[in-house]
Amino acid sequence: MEKSDNRNTTSIDTLGLKPTQREHLLDQIEEVLVALRRVIRATDLHSKYLVKTTSLTAPQILLLQTLRDKGQLTIGELAQDMSLSQATVTTILDRLEKRQLVYRQRSQTDKRKVHAYMTDEAMTMLKNAPIPLQDRFTREFSQLQEWEQTMIISSLKRVAQMMDAKPLTSAAEVSQQINEDKTAAESR
Repeated sequence: MEKSDNRNTTSIDTLGLKPTQREHLLDQIEEVLVALRRVIRATDLHSKYLVKTTSLTAPQILLLQTLRDKGQLTIGELAQDMSLSQATVTTILDRLEKRQLVYRQRSQTDKRKVHAYMTDEAMTMLKNAPIPLQDRFTREFSQLQEWEQTMIISSLKRVAQMMDAKPLTSAAEVSQQINEDKTAAESR
């Protein structure tokens, strides 16, 4: 007897699969979606924990860590290192500067360049900050065998492609995408 469920199967129904193949595919899709939800939830919970314990967001901590690890950087170099747009990095820097955790200074040799620097207070904050989720992931990932690392990278790239994931460069774009996704879900 075929399982009755509420899964949206419109695109799967067009494949002409046997009932057992169809159910197997639906179960596999559900496993992927559950795993993705777990990743999103872990990221969200860790972000909330960071804000609660440090009053800094994950991107703010990552920016400070990048400055700590690499020294003075221009806004463009920070953006490149963090895989964010310059506008997003500038917004993060603005918030950190208001809290006196960073300051910016125009280059003495090239007036077009502005370098970002950490304050002593930011250095102290980082020493007391919990380990970012990315650090834990890095530790765990580095302990995998190379074939496992390659498989994960390949799989995640493929999932991102399948979901038509495009890089979001600002909080406004993230918010806009969330609103578009909600609107699309409500119209179904």
